[in-house]
Amino acid sequence: MIEVRLADSDEQCSGTPKVLSMEILTDVSSRSFDLRAAMVVCRELDCGNAVRVTTARQTSEEGRNRGYVQMIDCTGHESAVSQCQQQQISLDSGFVSIRTRVVCSESVRLVDGDGFCSGRLEVKTNQSWSRVCETDFDRQDAEVVCRELGCGTPLTLQGELFGEGTHPFGTKEFQCKGTEEHLLTCSASTREEHTCTHGKAVGLACSGPRDVRLVGGDSRCAGTVEMFHSGEWRELNGEAWFRREAAVVCRQLDCGSAVVANVKRPLSSEPGWSVATDCGGSEPALRECATFVHLQTEVLAAVTCSGTSSDENKELI
Repeated sequence: MIEVRLADSDEQCSGTPKVLSMEILTDVSSRSFDLRAAMVVCRELDCGNAVRVTTARQTSEEGRNRGYVQMIDCTGHESAVSQCQQQQISLDSGFVSIRTRVVCSESVRLVDGDGFCSGRLEVKTNQSWSRVCETDFDRQDAEVVCRELGCGTPLTLQGELFGEGTHPFGTKEFQCKGTEEHLLTCSASTREEHTCTHGKAVGLACSGPRDVRLVGGDSRCAGTVEMFHSGEWRELNGEAWFRREAAVVCRQLDCGSAVVANVKRPLSSEPGWSVATDCGGSEPALRECATFVHLQTEVLAAVTCSGTSSDENKELI
């Protein structure tokens, strides 16, 4: 039986993913480890939703004495890593040692939604998950949740939008200002009894991450792909850039469908982000099917979408 751990961290719900099998703890390969795999890791550890996955080169000292790593490939819907596809990869002399780090939301999650940024809101207090009543939650609270999950801004807030769920209702009425980083740091009042009725469990849809843009084209819906990662915008490599990936970018930017997916030669020596993509084409955001890797690239990803200039400032409805 394979179990997952988050190591090299003082925090329970963030760290380097490793798998435990037959009392042997093995590093997880950065290959194919994307936000979908991170969602499964966070779910198995009861740590809420995956917020982000980062990678960094390891020093020779950190990467030595490892005969192999475990590659896991998940759809994002599994309840445990043991249900994902797995393969052991031997480390040869040409293998680049990459450390992957996962950050989970720990105490807030969206479940049963259409993607990672929508679903029924559940909050964990005293190691137990509870639903939130619609009357105890407003626009300012939703802004904090979407930000905490790395999911942009709130679009839709409605009772039973994503089902009623089975966890008990919490007794907190949140009173966020909208600027807090975490929902549980907001002011809240506590009711001795909760009278939330059926159909009032908060469902929330966020806009999704604003971490992709198209530059240098005739409109915001055409150009070279740039992605925000580790605090900066960089162009994206196009070594494995296809219509499926382009479709995800156009959807994320609310730019219609992909018309052209092509590659360009870089005009500068500034290195771009290198990602390995495994998109099906229906994902709501590129980060859900992209893994950051550390490889050199000679071509950049470019997209032309069918849309031109949709409303970038959607309001909560």
